[in-house]
Amino acid sequence: MVSLDPAQPVCVIGSGAMGAGIAQVAAVAGHRTLLFDADQDRARKAVDDIHERLRRQAEKGRMTSAEADAAGERIQVLEALADLRGQGCGLVVEAIVENVGAKQDLFADLETFVDAGCILATNTSSLSVTGIGARLSAPGRFVGMHFFNPAPLMPLVEIVSGLATDPKVTELVRATAEAWGKTPVDVRSTPGFVVNRVARPFYAEAFRLYEERAADAVTIDAVLREAGGFKMGPFELTDLIGQDVNEIVTRTVWRSFSHDPRYLPSAAQRELVEAGWLGRKTGRGFYDYSAGVSRPVVIDAEPGPRPDRILVQGDMGQLSVLLERSGVPVEHLNGDGVVVLPSGGMLTTTDGSLATARAARLGRPVVLVDYLLDPTTATRVAVAASERAPAQLLGEVTGLLHAAGVQVSVVDDAPGLVVGRTVAMLVNSAVDALWQGVAGPADIDTAMRLGTNYPVGPLEWGDRWGAATVVEFLDNLAAAYGDGRYRVCPLLRRRALSGTSLLAPI
Repeated sequence: MVSLDPAQPVCVIGSGAMGAGIAQVAAVAGHRTLLFDADQDRARKAVDDIHERLRRQAEKGRMTSAEADAAGERIQVLEALADLRGQGCGLVVEAIVENVGAKQDLFADLETFVDAGCILATNTSSLSVTGIGARLSAPGRFVGMHFFNPAPLMPLVEIVSGLATDPKVTELVRATAEAWGKTPVDVRSTPGFVVNRVARPFYAEAFRLYEERAADAVTIDAVLREAGGFKMGPFELTDLIGQDVNEIVTRTVWRSFSHDPRYLPSAAQRELVEAGWLGRKTGRGFYDYSAGVSRPVVIDAEPGPRPDRILVQGDMGQLSVLLERSGVPVEHLNGDGVVVLPSGGMLTTTDGSLATARAARLGRPVVLVDYLLDPTTATRVAVAASERAPAQLLGEVTGLLHAAGVQVSVVDDAPGLVVGRTVAMLVNSAVDALWQGVAGPADIDTAMRLGTNYPVGPLEWGDRWGAATVVEFLDNLAAAYGDGRYRVCPLLRRRALSGTSLLAPI
């Protein structure tokens, strides 16, 4: 595929963090880069900031001083949009406020200022590319080019085709992103595209647990990091992104999907936005970033005495790794995958049901263990006890798991605990995107690994866990809540029944 000729100028509209970052990427790739903002002082400040970032890159040895100086010299502030006439731009990328009307008005103006062969691109993160380009006289040259913040560092770019986008335009823009050192994925214009659509459960399940008082924010964050393998927990991540930014993406996707309960916005997050507690940028979000205020610490469960012996009935799956690490003598019998502890209570892995429901079925008190990304490296695990479970049982469980070398976070009896329900919903969301033709399976997993730094792509994760297990898990969550949020994507159920890999194309 042929990319945009480096001799052709690129224009970026909007000089905020994203626009300035895109301008830096284009300039480093060799393009003369025009940066426009309605606030000229802001645009000039953005150029100064780019020069400083390039200088630091040279100091770190990531480019030479000559390369940094040359890239900086290729960037200039455009005084007025009308000045685009005669510039010969091959590509204009818009990075202004997330408002359909504002973007449509901008592109209507741009069409009168650029040559017929110039490609027009929007960096929208969740709005319809088809809708933004609907008023253009030549919508075939309009495409989504969604970078991730910070654009110079994040490798992913979603190349989003609207209904009218010319496939040749998509190919050229994808090749251009590759020439700029990025990893592009092809995406159809649907709400949230891939990353912002598939990622919603990572935030939504944590917020729901928080609102249900199953655990506090610091505990949920710790469990998802130390048991789930995520780089950041959802509360610290949304504080970094900005609660207002994250909330409006969720609300946009929810509205676009006709208020589907899978994308229901969080009342707790909305309250933060209304209070002006937007996260790091305002000094307060789910956490307090004021000077002198310490970050809250996770309160680990106090371990009880390690059991002298346990009875293991059947295959314990992931839990067998922790049982072996504990060093507790084990007697094995056939069974349905439970550990019988000296008190007579049982320990088993969550299947999406309430611990209390499992206890009712088994006729004994139960403690459930959360799902783990990798039981050989996990340093924390969440557990939940059934109603009226004796303290002795919880003490035996914490003693057993502590002997296995993991910290224990006790959460309320929430269906699916923390990691399990989050991963199950991410898998379901990714399969739903595949089913609806948003992107191919490899592109979906690549987008989620590079765009969100997930430890594993959700489709691969589903294959590791087993599609049939994920379906059973979601069905149990759906039975516990009964609100439609946890309904299984039909393609996921089909793949579970047929044994087909989730990574197989449709």
